Order: sequence, then C-alpha cells, then structure tokens
Amino acid sequence: MSQTMKAVVFKGPHKVVIEDRPVPKIQEDGDIIVKVEYTALCGSELHVFRGHQASETDFIMGHEFTGRITEVGKAVTTFKKGDLVVSPFTTSCGECFYCKHGFSSRCEKSLLFGCPKLDGGQAEYVRIPTAEGTVMKAPEGVEEQALVLMADIFPTGMFAAKNGFKELSKEEAEESTVVLLGLGPVGLCALVNILDYKPKNLLAVDSVDSRLKQARDLGAETWNFMSDREGLEKRVKELTNGRGADVVIEVVGLSPALKLGYDLLRPWGIISSVGVHNAEIPWTGNQAYNKNLRVQMGRCPVRSIFAEALEKLKQKQHLLGFMFEKVMPLSEAPEGYDLFDKMKVQKVVFEPSK
Repeated sequence: MSQTMKAVVFKGPHKVVIEDRPVPKIQEDGDIIVKVEYTALCGSELHVFRGHQASETDFIMGHEFTGRITEVGKAVTTFKKGDLVVSPFTTSCGECFYCKHGFSSRCEKSLLFGCPKLDGGQAEYVRIPTAEGTVMKAPEGVEEQALVLMADIFPTGMFAAKNGFKELSKEEAEESTVVLLGLGPVGLCALVNILDYKPKNLLAVDSVDSRLKQARDLGAETWNFMSDREGLEKRVKELTNGRGADVVIEVVGLSPALKLGYDLLRPWGIISSVGVHNAEIPWTGNQAYNKNLRVQMGRCPVRSIFAEALEKLKQKQHLLGFMFEKVMPLSEAPEGYDLFDKMKVQKVVFEPSK
C-alpha cells in the first residue's frame, strides 16, 4: 500500500487544495484506520471556508464519511478489518457522564473531525480515535450512499424536529403552525422529520429557488424571505389568529435567521436551533422574558441517537435521493466547494476511489 494519500486541505478562506499527505497510522490503542468510501461536504464547513469562523489552516477537511476498516488498535474488540462503518462528525468515548446520559456531542474527550486538532474524512484514509465509542457498523436496509447522511445531517435534522415538538402533546402538534428557516441539506432532513408530527401548517423559508421547489415537492408551503418577508409575516399571523408560530426550527446558523424566527414566534413558542452560530444572539434578556421564550440550541449528539435516527432514515431515504445528484471524485473537491458555496447544488458527495 502507498504511504501517501490524496486529501482536501484547508488553506484559508475560500481556498482548499488537493495535497499528498501521509496515510494515517494507529496512534492510540483505541484507534482504527478507515479507507473512505464516501465523504460529503457539510454546510457547517462553509462557516470556515467563507472565513466566518476563524480557523488555523493546513488540516484535512471533512466530518461526514463512511468507509471500510483497514487497521485496528490493540484495544478495539467490537470492530475488525473489512467492516463497513459510518462515523458521527465528532468522536465520543462512550464512558464519560455526557456519553452515558445521551449527550455524546459534549463528550469530555470529544474531537470534531476536520479541524486543526483532528484531520477529517475528505481523504482516502482517516484515523478515528476512541473508535468503540464513536463509529457504528453499517446496518442493513440503508443504501450505501445514503449512509453518509448518518454522519451528521440526517440525525441533526431529526434532532432539530424532535426538539421543536418534544413539549407538545400529539393534539397540540397536529394543531401547530411551524416555520422552518433554512432549506439546505440539514433543513430538508429536518423537513422530512417534521412531517411525522403532522403539523396543521408548515411554512418552509429560504431564498434559493431550487431549495424552495424541493421543499414544495416534499409537502411544505414555501416562502422566499428575501423577496416577500412582509408576506411571510402576514401569512403566519393569518394562520394563527395573530399569535405567531408555535414552533420555529432554525438551521441557518446566522443571527438574522434567529431574529426572524424570534419575530415570527408567538409568546411561549419554541425555537429549536441547530445552526452553527458565531455571532451574538439577536435578542435581549428582556425580550426573551417578555415573550416567555423557549429555546433549544446546540450540536446534535449523533452517536447517542444513532439507532433512532437510523430507523427514521430507513423510512425516509426514498425522499432524499436528490442529495446524491452531485457525486464527484475527490480530486475535484475545489470545484465541489465552489458549487456548494454558491448554492448551485443541494449537496456534494466525494468518492475518493474515483
């Protein structure tokens, strides 16, 4: 086997390059090495790519990937060479307080793939620390390309929807008016999960025509906030006797989106946000107090909810084929980033073997 591999390396805002890098080796007894089969580009990576989130450079990008194990550390007993696995976008030990209580996204030893501290999966090979607490074997019943959605975006979409409805009874959910802000890949994964709660009204909001069409095809009423924000606000009031939305689900990761959600929400309403935010929260404590605002924000604990999300994906994967319309060789990653950055494609998946 070659001692080097091709990898997508971050060089600064709006610049990724393909470089030859050493094939990773086992460093700790709990590590595994995986030969990557599919690796996807996630919207949260655009925060770094666009320079919105300050970052060091020269690390391998990518936190959504699947692949086959080529090497296992001495302490690894659950997996063996040749196993097809999917890895959540963060590592988890499986032993700390947070892992044991279902909060694996805040594992005390957690590392994010595709950052200065841990090289990511947009490469031919990737090292996975604390593998037994992190990765999952590929299950039956999920198409191979669809499996990459389990690394991040599908569980995150399910998590966003679940947090929006968890305090509502079945009857309240079915009488609710819900606004979904952001129709990128995570937003559309959230949408197909929201439908399970059968809200009376579901308004899906974005500014990209292709995304709005996709949401309409999935069953939502769509609004372009750039061209008709006033109409959106009027429609929400119209549907709720002037109260405002019962639930807002935000997957954009920008303060103006959170502010729009706050403005559309009724008193005692719920904001469920899984967007990656780098700016200040756009409401004051007094505004939150006066609206009895209920907010759930943060990173999805993929490893903790993997089994539940997997069953959902088995039911929903036939709705998500559009996610795989742009499968590219890893060598074309700079072009893939450009297409995704300009919102010309819904999702980009790289196939390192091509």
